[in-house]
Amino acid sequence: MTTPEAEQARPEERLERAVRAAEQALIEYEIAVETFRVEVENFSRLHHQKLGPMYARLDELEAQIAEATAARTGDPEDMRKAQEARARVLPMPGVEELFHGWMDGDGLFPEAVAMLTDQPVRPPQRVRPSDEVRKLYRELARKAHPDLAQEEGERQRREEFITRVNAAYARGDETLLRELAEEWAAGPAPVEPAPSPSEELYARLEWLAQRKEMLTHLARELEESAIGEMLRLAPDDPDALLDEIAEKLLGDVAAREAELAALLG
Repeated sequence: MTTPEAEQARPEERLERAVRAAEQALIEYEIAVETFRVEVENFSRLHHQKLGPMYARLDELEAQIAEATAARTGDPEDMRKAQEARARVLPMPGVEELFHGWMDGDGLFPEAVAMLTDQPVRPPQRVRPSDEVRKLYRELARKAHPDLAQEEGERQRREEFITRVNAAYARGDETLLRELAEEWAAGPAPVEPAPSPSEELYARLEWLAQRKEMLTHLARELEESAIGEMLRLAPDDPDALLDEIAEKLLGDVAAREAELAALLG
């Protein structure tokens, strides 16, 4: 037989369980979105690093072919096409363009300075971090996520730690993630959540809903981006997609080089 006190406690207990479940669901969703964001960013960077020179070479060959054709025919239309082809060849970028997002007219942004001085900067080795790296990241994110904190000091500690975890994950740095896992295990134990008044629990649920809405918007933007669309073409092996595109571009370059040689020969 239940007591009146137990009957009164139940609504708040149910609300607490709902909040905890919502927190865990949001963390899992945030992990998924962050994982996809890293893949989109890595794919974009590797796409530019691996394929950018090939695209530039193709543009240059197209311009040379058009110019050789115009020189041979003297036709005004061919000359116009040659001028347009040459205009499409990208000029050498300026310093600020090379460091887009890193500097402005006054120099490097503070975030870039911190990145350059506090940690090594190197490009990702592949689009999708390895299975082990993803496993380590998920475990750390679930344990140390700031949303699990009940006090502001603990939240700040977790936010700083997760920032380091995200940076290591973005680089696919398994060694650093293992070191971070050891650091977290040796750190202060998370504060056990204390019972909260119903008003605070309702406010927490509202915040979680807003956070989920923001993440949903971010996920939609990533999915609808050009790189996101490309990733959809090879969800199981995005690195192979880069290799496939590179192989096709190499064939295009060889064909254009042969065409130019025939025109000049």
